[in-house]
Amino acid sequence: MGREKEKEKLSEKALNLLRSRLSDPNFIFRPLSDSPDSNYSKLKFIISTSVTEACNNSILLLGPRGSGKVAVLELVLSDLLQQYPEAISVIRLNGLLHSDDNCALKEIARQLCMEHQLLFSKVASFDDNSQFMIAMLRECGLAHKTIIFVLDEFGFFAQGKQRLLYSLLDAMQSVNSQAVVIGVSCRLDVDQLLEKRVRSRFSHRKLLFLSPSKEDTERFIEHILSLPMDSSLPHNYTAEFNGRLKKLLSDERFKELIDTYLSFNFTIGHLVRFLFQAVSYMDLSAGFLSLGNFKTALSSNQRQPKLECIRDCSVLELYMMVCMKRLEVKEQASYNFYSVMTEYKSIHDSFQTSDYYAANVCLRAFEHLLQCQLISFIDNKGHNQSVEFRPVKLLISSAELHQGLKSYQQCPAILLKLMDR
Repeated sequence: MGREKEKEKLSEKALNLLRSRLSDPNFIFRPLSDSPDSNYSKLKFIISTSVTEACNNSILLLGPRGSGKVAVLELVLSDLLQQYPEAISVIRLNGLLHSDDNCALKEIARQLCMEHQLLFSKVASFDDNSQFMIAMLRECGLAHKTIIFVLDEFGFFAQGKQRLLYSLLDAMQSVNSQAVVIGVSCRLDVDQLLEKRVRSRFSHRKLLFLSPSKEDTERFIEHILSLPMDSSLPHNYTAEFNGRLKKLLSDERFKELIDTYLSFNFTIGHLVRFLFQAVSYMDLSAGFLSLGNFKTALSSNQRQPKLECIRDCSVLELYMMVCMKRLEVKEQASYNFYSVMTEYKSIHDSFQTSDYYAANVCLRAFEHLLQCQLISFIDNKGHNQSVEFRPVKLLISSAELHQGLKSYQQCPAILLKLMDR
């Protein structure tokens, strides 16, 4: 009985250690900074140059979702804020929230006021906020303080008149400032969206990020879940724990389970949360991680509300979603109801399907997809436009749509065939 309690205490100590490491971004992403040729090292050099040499810089971080762009950026900013606590100010914008130029500039003014303990005016105009930003850039430059502007979902800032980007980059050139503009996007060609006047002011530095390979993912999981040999835990227990973990990682069933999870949640952040869940299911009486812990974590993540919505869709709505996915594969930047109808007609003409409906019926199906939140409008602009003219985007991944089609009892075979292409 005493031995069992002692073993449970040991297991609980190991569990708490794993949880604390899984909650520490600096530990999780530290391997990203190991190599001098890593994107971490390159980005840190560019930003620190602006801090130490009092110059302006701009750079784009490009790569597919889940490739570690934001993780590396946050790691760099965290390290530099520790290194130069009084010399850096970070302003964060997100294109999904601040794509409107007035809204974005107001948010910059609000964050600058908060950072420097100034009174923020909610009723200030675009020009007032622009002048305030220029004045703050000048003052911070004189005080040798670098302002870092992080523009996540950069592609949305590159739409429309691009007044924000022009005002920001022009101000950096016209005053004695120390500033860095960092754009983050999953579009590799996002710089081609920039107007000529903006592009001429933007330094064409890019850091490309690749999705982690299976081998990288396995090394990442081992790094996170291994117990450190220099911890206060007994050396024999730590060695056995890590040995069993290696054996588990090489198990084909485990690899298949991780592949299943990543097919729906492919970002590093999702994977870390999944591992935290799996660790929390560890049996304290056994004291080691098992395949069952990961199976339990996976089953608790299996409920997919969007998949349930797909099962409740009509066949016509399935056609419309497949058409949208095909338009995305063809790299069509945006599409509306009429674009979808053109693709729908193309499928019908190519395969002579029997499932062909009138435009007014299709429009009702399109509106129902909006209500179910399987699709949404790209932005809040165009409220005065009819629904069929406003650009939309699909809110489910290819894997989710494919699984939804497979689980749909009366799904036309042609739709599965089109998704497999």
